[in-house]
Amino acid sequence: MARRLRFNGTDSKNGGCPAVHEDLDSGEIGVQGTPLTDPEDVAQLQHFGPGDAAVVVPRELLVHHGPKEVAHVPVLIGLEEFGLLFETFEHSAWHLETRRGYASDRGDPEYAEFLATGTVSCDLDSEWCVNIRRQTADGKYVGRVRVVDSPPTEGQLFLLGYSTCNAATGEDVWNLWREDAERLRLPAEDFWIFDSRLVAVLRFDDADVFHDVEVITEPAEVLRYCQVRDAAMHGASPHTEFAARLGAGVA
Repeated sequence: MARRLRFNGTDSKNGGCPAVHEDLDSGEIGVQGTPLTDPEDVAQLQHFGPGDAAVVVPRELLVHHGPKEVAHVPVLIGLEEFGLLFETFEHSAWHLETRRGYASDRGDPEYAEFLATGTVSCDLDSEWCVNIRRQTADGKYVGRVRVVDSPPTEGQLFLLGYSTCNAATGEDVWNLWREDAERLRLPAEDFWIFDSRLVAVLRFDDADVFHDVEVITEPAEVLRYCQVRDAAMHGASPHTEFAARLGAGVA
């Protein structure tokens, strides 16, 4: 079975070597660089076995993109503290949504209405909408990219319809086909980036229930998520254009 490798970063200015990847299952690190092949150089390597390979990379690559701890220990916050981030961010808040459905959506009255009528209504006076309108009215950016399967799941169609409500609060809502997300090697994670300095990774159980948040502030890790954001926005389409391609009833 192929490894699930995540691109951690590169200091290359042209997209080539060197680079660091991480095995998401084992935690092992793969370093991509210039092979060390000169026999005199190889002879100096200790414990170098017949099946081994050595590469040479700049020291800065490992400092910038290598792991900073032997075992990753997540910093978790509760839902109340997570909610405060939407009131205290200074410049921008951006969200990547990758799941095929959310238990919180299925519990909303609007979801039952959508199943019955095919349309989505929203309460712009809800606590969420009032706050987001306040933030965007102050000139702050709030945006998201939603990953959509082909064909879309029931939950994804609901969110496509709800995009009109998001947009009414000033959010910049885009969509991306899952096959394009996979081609771009986007992670199968839901996360928010606040002010390009703090990442909040949303954690769900197998029933799509949102239960806690991992906070990341280490600069190299935050940079990796910002690069994911840029790639997702580059490949995505505004929600109105995306919905139009799917036909009437989801715009």
